[in-house]
Amino acid sequence: MSHKTLLRTGPLWEGAESPYGPIQPPGADGLALPGGFTGRVVARSGRKVAGLTWHAAPDGGACFPDGPGWIYVSNSELPLLGGAAALRFRADGSVGDAYRILSGTDLNCAGGATPWHSWLSCELGHRGRVFECDPYGVRAARPRLAMGRFKHEAAACDPDREVVYLTEGEPDGCFYRFRPSDWGDLTEGTLEVLCVSGAWRPVPSPAALLKASRHQVEDARHFDGGDACHYAGGVCYFTTKGDGVLWAYDAEASTLDRVYDGVRAITAAPSGDLYVARETTEIHVISPDRSVTPFCVLDGHAGAELTGLAFSPDGGRLYFSAKRGRSDGDTFEVAGPFRP
Repeated sequence: MSHKTLLRTGPLWEGAESPYGPIQPPGADGLALPGGFTGRVVARSGRKVAGLTWHAAPDGGACFPDGPGWIYVSNSELPLLGGAAALRFRADGSVGDAYRILSGTDLNCAGGATPWHSWLSCELGHRGRVFECDPYGVRAARPRLAMGRFKHEAAACDPDREVVYLTEGEPDGCFYRFRPSDWGDLTEGTLEVLCVSGAWRPVPSPAALLKASRHQVEDARHFDGGDACHYAGGVCYFTTKGDGVLWAYDAEASTLDRVYDGVRAITAAPSGDLYVARETTEIHVISPDRSVTPFCVLDGHAGAELTGLAFSPDGGRLYFSAKRGRSDGDTFEVAGPFRP
């Protein structure tokens, strides 16, 4: 793996080279991007967007097709008042609507999109649940309790093996997969945990009150705080927040590799490139050959965590949020000539 260092003496963007050329000084919103790319804030915590007050602590997110337009969904990592909301974009990129799709839940951190266009919003609180939500705002959200009761972080669907991978936000959290009885229906199924041997073993009581899921299987493999999760090209990528490691689980070969350090959030572009949010306010690109280059720097947001990375269905726009604690946050859009 080759690395190109982003940080130089002087401004963060000075001397940084992206796959699209040099990164330019930041614009009015603090986004330093390669030439040809533009950025904007599409929502701010506590302010109105299309009649909706945008939530605090924006976290995990995903995009969904919507006729000629698209929808971006974002979680809120607030205690007791978390939930999720959606922005509906018109074909020209303007925001046509904004609405809640989940309310009254606890610490909705990350999550994941399903192939059948629903949003899995994951609670990070004690005995957290996974809620399946409708990004289009038509159907009520439903808890999927068979997926376990623990500190859920993220979810990633593997349509090839018809399973959903799950991360756990504990210092000794596990890496799980949920095998539904019927693909497309998450009401019932089997929760399995990855073991040290590389095998997957069923969790006997996913919703047990007295013994946590991560302690129910003797040889379960433990990780330092599971975080983001994304499936692409036969590989489930996930991060661990305690040590900042990006892992790659090859689902076909049943192997686990350490890819990169200092990563918090992740998504994949149609090109096969991975876009990862660093522990600093930077987004890097990891190409299919695993070379790493910078793409974006968010200036003037020291201490913010970048969350909710997601591409629009056509691959032409990247969304993410800069979360500052549990009271504030900006949600951004970057548009430009992303590699097809």
